[in-house]
Amino acid sequence: MAAASGSDDIYTTFKHDVNMTASELEKWLKTDESKSVGQASGDGESIGHHSGEHIIKILHKKKADLTPDDEAHMHKVHSYVSRHSAQGPDDKKDIPTSRWRYSLMNWGHDPLKK
Repeated sequence: MAAASGSDDIYTTFKHDVNMTASELEKWLKTDESKSVGQASGDGESIGHHSGEHIIKILHKKKADLTPDDEAHMHKVHSYVSRHSAQGPDDKKDIPTSRWRYSLMNWGHDPLKK
C-alpha cells in the first residue's frame, strides 16, 4: 500500500464500511436485485456493480499488496457508504427490499448486517 499518511486509517475505515465478506459480495453481485440498481457506467453494468467487483479483489489481497489504485477505491467506497447511508428510506419496514439497501450492498455494505 502507498506510504502516504492516512493509508492505515483508510484501510481500517474500509474494513469497517465493507461489512460483507468477499464470498457474500460475489454471490450478491450475481443476483437480479444487485443488477437492478445503480447508475449506468456505459457498458451495461452499473458503477456500483463495478465497485463491488473491485472490492472483492481488495478483500482477497493482503494489506501489504494493495496498490495506490486500491487505496483510491477504498476512499471512494468510504465516501459512497457514508453519503448513501445517511439517505435511508423514511419507512424502516421497506429497508430489506429497498433500492437503497441493494445499492449499498453493491458497494459491500449491508445496512441490515450487525
